[in-house]
Amino acid sequence: MMRLGDLNGKDIINLSKGVKLGIVGNCDLLIDENSGKIEYLLIPSKRSRFFSLGEKNYMRISWNSIRKIGPDAVILDVDDFNLER
Repeated sequence: MMRLGDLNGKDIINLSKGVKLGIVGNCDLLIDENSGKIEYLLIPSKRSRFFSLGEKNYMRISWNSIRKIGPDAVILDVDDFNLER
């Protein structure tokens, strides 16, 4: 069993592109209120065009895209079409 706190600080790596998308500690989770299941990771977007006055832009990644949670990283398998902004 893994606790949410155990994910804190792990790098989020996209397997298909081989790039780091963020760190779990900086993410938010979108949880289904009825089932209590995690639906999406909300990763702060690195691409902010202008100072956003407190409004954050997120990449919304399906929890089902997670392929492996290791000791140092969370490995995702997503392509550009599966990244929701």
